[in-house]
Amino acid sequence: MSWTDLYHNKKTTAEEAVQVVNSGDNVFIPISSGAPQTLIPALVKRGHELQDVKLIHFSTLGPARYTDPEFEGHFRHIALFIGGNVRKAVQEGRADYVPINYHEAPSLFQEGILPIDVAMIHVSPPDEHGFCSYGVAVDATKPAAESAKIVIAEVNPNMPRTLGDSFIHVRNIDYIVPCDYPLEEYPPAKFTETHSKIAEYIADMIDDGSTVQMGIGAIPEAVLKFLDNKHDLGVHTEMFADGLIDLIDRGIVTCAKKTLHPGKIIATFLMGSKKLYEFVDNNPLIEFRPVNYVNNPAVIAQNNKMVAINSALQVDFTGQICADSMGHKFYSGFGGQLDFIRGAAHSPGGKPIIALPATAKHGEVSRIVPELYPGGGVVTTRADVHYVVTEYGVAYLHGKPIRERVNSLIDIAAPQFRDELREQAQKLHYI
Repeated sequence: MSWTDLYHNKKTTAEEAVQVVNSGDNVFIPISSGAPQTLIPALVKRGHELQDVKLIHFSTLGPARYTDPEFEGHFRHIALFIGGNVRKAVQEGRADYVPINYHEAPSLFQEGILPIDVAMIHVSPPDEHGFCSYGVAVDATKPAAESAKIVIAEVNPNMPRTLGDSFIHVRNIDYIVPCDYPLEEYPPAKFTETHSKIAEYIADMIDDGSTVQMGIGAIPEAVLKFLDNKHDLGVHTEMFADGLIDLIDRGIVTCAKKTLHPGKIIATFLMGSKKLYEFVDNNPLIEFRPVNYVNNPAVIAQNNKMVAINSALQVDFTGQICADSMGHKFYSGFGGQLDFIRGAAHSPGGKPIIALPATAKHGEVSRIVPELYPGGGVVTTRADVHYVVTEYGVAYLHGKPIRERVNSLIDIAAPQFRDELREQAQKLHYI
């Protein structure tokens, strides 16, 4: 049977497709705007007739009604990274958080640690050979679909056909749900003068010919605005935002000097505007690959002059980086922070950077602290930290004793907290 015949035979509605989900099943949902927006509400409609269905995903856009209190006992969300739409449920104990380095997540499915019964995915229409692209969400989606017992795919003409190791053939899809809706968009981050100052320090650290990890958020987007005088930058990143388009158009990002995949931007998922989705569609400059490749520190390290830019909630005197929780309250996740910190650390000429504003709560609280809040999780260890950047400067900590670390971090803390921080450091006999 031809793939076109298979395609038509497998077509069904969202309501019919989700009937294959049984009580006790593990259901995978893709990240960001890859989440299937017709299958999810169709499954939620069945909620009260199901028991203990686990919905497994990283951060998604759009509603997550399966975490509502009314579905307790029917659905249980397993968060591999906590997005804003599920944070309340996690913090109230109605959903679970799995701390995991991003590149290791596929092994949970492949090794049966977190087996997938049903993968509900969202793909582009098939090409002339019957291959659909995972589009903006290749990351853990491809490994999850390849490990799942059943694959249900929304096929959407608005999903870009991204290139690379990013395809699934019609024969490997069990149920096909045609749909036509615009992908969820993620607005550009608004950055302040503080973010701009941090970005200036980081931009000064990026040499011509560097390969950069640039995520989403105020600091990464601000950094993009300060790269005007750079040449032949490359990109190897888990994701990127709209600001990269301008750097490509102006010839600042060429990937010509990359030592791994020269001439190619390497990424694993995407979250941005319609303009960005249209830009990556069938674009041979950009290759999407699963996250167990893109975020593998050993792979990242093959990029010479790899610059990794990651954020934090707190940094303690010893250099421990808290990025996934506010005390005992889980806030986000490990994501790819440690993947890229370690990868850049082993890159020839690499620079692993942690960047954060020096204060929180409108200047009332220092983010550089003697010790993390009780319950605060360490995402990047004190042995892994290299550069820490605030709006007040750059501290280099790698290989430095505690006394030097403390003094360097206090030097980049907000001025109004420095005396107090020094007193606390003396009481701890750090300085």
